[in-house]
Parts: sequence; structure tokens; C-alpha cells
Amino acid sequence: MFNLIMADFFKIRRSAAIKVLLAITVACSVAMVVMSWLINGGNLNSNISSMVFLFSDMNVTSILGAVIAGVYICGDFDNKTIHDAIASGSSRGEIIISKAISFFCTIAFILLPYAIVAGIAIATGSKFGANSAAMGFFNLIIAEAGKTITAIEVWKLIAIMITTIIVYMAELSICVPLALLIKKPVLVVAINYGFSILCGQLMSLSNNSEPLHDILAFTPFGGNYILLSLKSANEDIIKAIAVSIVFILAMCVITFSAFRKSDVK
Repeated sequence: MFNLIMADFFKIRRSAAIKVLLAITVACSVAMVVMSWLINGGNLNSNISSMVFLFSDMNVTSILGAVIAGVYICGDFDNKTIHDAIASGSSRGEIIISKAISFFCTIAFILLPYAIVAGIAIATGSKFGANSAAMGFFNLIIAEAGKTITAIEVWKLIAIMITTIIVYMAELSICVPLALLIKKPVLVVAINYGFSILCGQLMSLSNNSEPLHDILAFTPFGGNYILLSLKSANEDIIKAIAVSIVFILAMCVITFSAFRKSDVK
């Protein structure tokens, strides 16, 4: 399995697609901060300011995460990489684990620009505004910018950023079974993006429904796990990590249960 993981990392590192995706997240993270800074200063027309959501990490990650699954997991069916791995004696469980690890590491890599830009934005002491939904790193910028951050809070801020990345990994973990079972990149992107929109609507409805709120709290899509800030209790951060890890493991188990019975043609 180690060789499978290293082979995936080598392929991803040499891929032009990952460079393009990284460039997109760098550009979008900078655009998000600049636009929100202009909003706060009243220099951006309110009709245009809602576009800042298009550049936010929540929107960009939900699209690019599925693209990564489509390119690096579905693509391995087209180039027969998975067929060769099975033929050479690798079990389907090993293939699932290796693909999941490389997929999640790639997600973390393309999210680094958002984490770095968020840290820089908060460190400048400037204030930022938003006329649209703010979640993840965008929410962190809106909540903490313009404040004096102590040395202890810096470490908590880093912990929150790491936790936010883990939550995003968990939200995108549904792409693993989708990619390995559907094998069609376009369908993976479409289904994942539609699912993320559905979950967003359910989160809004959960504010008025305690049973729905409790159900979503067992998934990375609820419990305000994507809305962490320095005001969040340490227990909230730990719970977000725990729920995300359990959800990722559940997706891997579901993937194994289905993929071990599917035909690889």
C-alpha cells in the first residue's frame, strides 16, 4: 500500500492539473480578501459584492475538491492504473485507502493558500466585510480581523485553521465512493456540488428544527463546524475533528463495501 500512496503522490506532484488548481485557489483567496476589504470600506458596489462568495473557500473547495477526485481517482480507471494495481496483487482495501490518503492530502494542499491569506489578513489588523454567507476561512477573517491577537490565540488560530481543513476533507469525502463507483468525473463534480447546496439548505432549516440540527451535528455539514472562530470553545474544535474523522472513516467503509463487489473493466 505504501508503494501505491507514493506512486499517487509522484503522479500528483508531476501533474499540470494540480498546478492549475493551486493557482486557482491562490487567485480566489486573494480576490476574496481584496473584495471583502473593499466591501468594508464601502468601495464596492453592493450589487457586485455578493460575488465574493464565488471566490470564498466554501464555494471553491466544493468544486475543486470534486475535480481532484475526478482527475486523480476516476482518471485511474481510464489509464488502467487501478486495473494494474489489482492485477499486481493489491487488495481493493489497499487501493481505497491509498486513494483516500492521496485525495485528502491534495485537498489540504490546495487549501493552504486560503489558510495563509487568512492568517495574513488577520495579522494586518484591517477590517473586512461581507454581504454574503461567510464560512470556513472567510468566516474566520470576518470574525477576527481588526482585533489584537495574543500569542496564545495565535496557536488557537492555527488549530482552528487545521480543523477547518479537516472539516473540508470530511465534507468532500463523499467524492471517494462517488469517484470509485461512478467513475465519471463530470457526474462526480455535479453530484458533489448539488449535495453541498442541499446540505447548505438543510443547515439553514436546522436553525428552526432541533431534531434536524441534532442529526446534522453528527456530520461535518452541521454543528457549526465550518464556522469556528476564536470565540469557539476548545470542546467545539475537538468535536469538529472527531465528527469529521468518524465521517471520513464511514465513507471509506461504505466505499469498501461497494467497491469490493463492483467489476473493474
